Amino acid sequence: MKDSRRDFLKRAGTLGMGLTMGAEIVFAENLPADFPLLGLGQPDDPFKIIQKDQGLSILNDRPWNVETPPHLLDDKITPADKLFIRNNGLVPQDIKIDDWTLTIEGESAVTPKTFTLQQLKSSFKHYTYQLTIECGGNGRSEFNPPAKGNQWTTGAVGCPSWTGVRLRDVLDSVGIKNDAVYLGYYGKDTHLSGDPEKVVISRGVPLKKALDDQSLIAWAMNGEDIPLMNGYPLRLVFGGWPASTSGKWLSRIVIRNQVHDGPKMTGQSYRVPCEPVAPGTKVADEDMCIIESMPVKSLITYPKSGAVIKQRQSLDIRGHAWAGDQAVTAMQYSIDFGNTWHTCTLDPPVNPLAWQHWSARLSFPGKGYYEVWARATDSNGNKQPMIIPGWNPRGYLNNACHRIAVKVT
Repeated sequence: MKDSRRDFLKRAGTLGMGLTMGAEIVFAENLPADFPLLGLGQPDDPFKIIQKDQGLSILNDRPWNVETPPHLLDDKITPADKLFIRNNGLVPQDIKIDDWTLTIEGESAVTPKTFTLQQLKSSFKHYTYQLTIECGGNGRSEFNPPAKGNQWTTGAVGCPSWTGVRLRDVLDSVGIKNDAVYLGYYGKDTHLSGDPEKVVISRGVPLKKALDDQSLIAWAMNGEDIPLMNGYPLRLVFGGWPASTSGKWLSRIVIRNQVHDGPKMTGQSYRVPCEPVAPGTKVADEDMCIIESMPVKSLITYPKSGAVIKQRQSLDIRGHAWAGDQAVTAMQYSIDFGNTWHTCTLDPPVNPLAWQHWSARLSFPGKGYYEVWARATDSNGNKQPMIIPGWNPRGYLNNACHRIAVKVT
């Protein structure tokens, strides 16, 4: 039995490699187990495979994790080719759009239902919102002692325009029992082991978040199909919460009568210590709390760090700010390492949970090296810290002020 299962996994893995290479692997039956193929080395242009701008930075290619430098996030609506990639498993292959279905079930579902993609589009009203999604580990590279995981700098964030149906409308059509407290999702990505029965990631949100107006089951981004690497053909979008809650390649949603306990919902995944701890502290699982709304944060998207200007020349700066479920109410900049702060022009969000655009014109007192720091304040009065906030074992929620270098000659 074990041999037959091993043979099956080998055939499945070989098929996946063939799909990746775009050609059948001749004599695949003779390939030794776990033997790497030369053709699966780093491709000449990996950005063609992931359909992203060549200016993005690849952190990992198994699974794909790719971030966007701040200056490439200057667009008010994040373009598809500049949206970061955060995958936990292998991207599904050979997607048949006409056969794609979404099942809503679970112990707290009144009448479980399965919808085709066309039924979703024809049965419910469509909505389009700009929604900010950010990896919970964005900024992890700055923590010390280092935290385990992809070493994101600042680029695991974006705010595209998403189109789909309200999750609430679909849940209402199924019916929600009174004991419902949480939702969980399942996608069709494949585990890195190649085991088709092993779930890659299955996270979720409390029912209250699921019922928000802006919580979407989406099939389009910026008016086009969602890119394959970002969840084509169907995904959840929960603006303002860790992007890991916005399940990609969506095929199943479960309505739970308890906090969802799928892979990467338990232990220390996407959790931080319930109380502050000293750097390097080992924290027990029971003392870790689930991350929900993301903290207030901002980016300087223009100019690119390292800008050089002439003395007496003014400098225009701009960027975006966001604050989880809250709004940003104030934006400031500093050129003296946070000793004094100056007000920026701040635009309101185009809709709740969209990032907000800010700008300022500044001047420098003389020649030399400067740093421009940006700091946002949310509607609860929380300001970005000037230094890295509370250390945590997995390196989540770094919302320290973004800064760029400027040289005045």
